[in-house]
Amino acid sequence: MKEKWEDKYIVFFDGDCGVCNFWVQWILERDKHDRFMFASLQSDFGQKFLSERGLETKVFNTLYLWKPRRYYLTKSRAILKVAALLGGVYKLAVAGKIIPAFLSDKMYNLVSENRMKLANQKCFLPDRDQKKKFIEV
Repeated sequence: MKEKWEDKYIVFFDGDCGVCNFWVQWILERDKHDRFMFASLQSDFGQKFLSERGLETKVFNTLYLWKPRRYYLTKSRAILKVAALLGGVYKLAVAGKIIPAFLSDKMYNLVSENRMKLANQKCFLPDRDQKKKFIEV
């Protein structure tokens, strides 16, 4: 039986991070074509994703975008792909690909290292419809 998330793009994020929760809300509000689902890196689903790929399971400073059975992207490349998939004016973010990944990831890392200082640690409570877009809420 096919899982409800198998045809979606899965955004893995730090569930304890205010910046990350803001980013998830931002995507939710703009996902007009129902392309995305979300999972906290701390969840069982997130931990399985990380361990199956030999990725760090105790450090949650990287955003991942996964297309099941195809590929996953990290950091700045994941953000650019999300913007492109949202379409509209956000698709213009694709121009960011002209910046080499090692440079755009340096910017990503700078934000990531300071993310706990940049945003309040408000807990995001999804509404009933939004909850359907989360794996293991």
